[in-house]
Amino acid sequence: MLSNQRSKFTLPAGSVYLNCAYMSPLLKAVEKKGVEGIFQKRNPAKVSSSDFFETTEKVRKEYAKLIRAEANRIVLIPSVSYGMANVVRNVNFLPTDNLIVTAEQFPSNYYPWHRVKETSGAALKVVAAPDTRTNRGAQWNERILDAIDANTRLVALGHVHWADGTRFNLQEIRKRTREVGALLVIDGTQSVGALPFSIKEIQPDALICGGYKWLMGPYSLGLAYYGEHFDQGTPIEENWINRLHSENFAGLVNYESAYQPGALRYEVGEHSNFILVPMLLEALRQINQWKPKAIQQYCGAISKKPIKLLREAGYWIEEESFRGNHLFGIRIPEGARIDPIRNALKKNKISVSFRGNAIRVAPHLYNTERDLMKFVKVLLAQTE
Repeated sequence: MLSNQRSKFTLPAGSVYLNCAYMSPLLKAVEKKGVEGIFQKRNPAKVSSSDFFETTEKVRKEYAKLIRAEANRIVLIPSVSYGMANVVRNVNFLPTDNLIVTAEQFPSNYYPWHRVKETSGAALKVVAAPDTRTNRGAQWNERILDAIDANTRLVALGHVHWADGTRFNLQEIRKRTREVGALLVIDGTQSVGALPFSIKEIQPDALICGGYKWLMGPYSLGLAYYGEHFDQGTPIEENWINRLHSENFAGLVNYESAYQPGALRYEVGEHSNFILVPMLLEALRQINQWKPKAIQQYCGAISKKPIKLLREAGYWIEEESFRGNHLFGIRIPEGARIDPIRNALKKNKISVSFRGNAIRVAPHLYNTERDLMKFVKVLLAQTE
């Protein structure tokens, strides 16, 4: 099993950061690449035309290793909403269609489909979690499968729910969408990088990820995978660098109708970003060295005892088979109040998130069992 990796980060002493689902801290090596990129901009004469392409190609290849995909199906995007907008533009919806999302999923993977509902007349089916603490994850997955029918055009959801970490059975959902001819679009922002994900196994039509959480990269840069459905599609913007032969700067005056191969037509303009792209590349290299499976094992090991103690005290946490070890929601016992818990955690310099009615805990390799036990001690003191 991996050892603690806190020395690779610059985290303040005396604080407990259990909030990677909010934003990852920067690795020291990633921070260094960002500083190097700033220094490079001091003298733009040293930036060659090849620099616009080489580092982004390395990012695609490194990310392809992580998700087991073809590199030319991976593009750089500024945000999840951008990646979803490319999907929306290239799917034709009819008033007889329906789209499926899960309740309370992240807004960037809800608003696009709400707009589709308004403009096309298609029905938007929001699948809520069951109001139970028994087999909740299993029942929620069954509800999603039951909602998919012959009129379903697209299913859009996360691998895990961003608010409480509930894991969705993507293999079964993919199987069902294939049976009815529906597309499967995954927001992997809260899973990819910490939870194993394979394009080859799941075969989604699109996988959209923000890069500043579990991919350990900078803000304003993410990655999207687009499958064969989108091969002849129209991107939401027309920029020079996505066109064929754009590597030839002298020939840019000769306008080109064809795009770069694969999914590269969907990359954001100015995606060569000489500061952020090297940072993301360094982060991806570290994640591939660690491996998501090992990250899961580590987070599971340090959280096992703390979770057991919380459950014994009446707190509810989803069963391990329907959540990730890197992100889980904690629901407080009946009669307990959330505000005193929130204030006590802040006073003790423990960082977590509150999403819906769940306390969202998101550990990583810089955490220890001791960190989580400190968190547990604060919770138990508030509900004794």
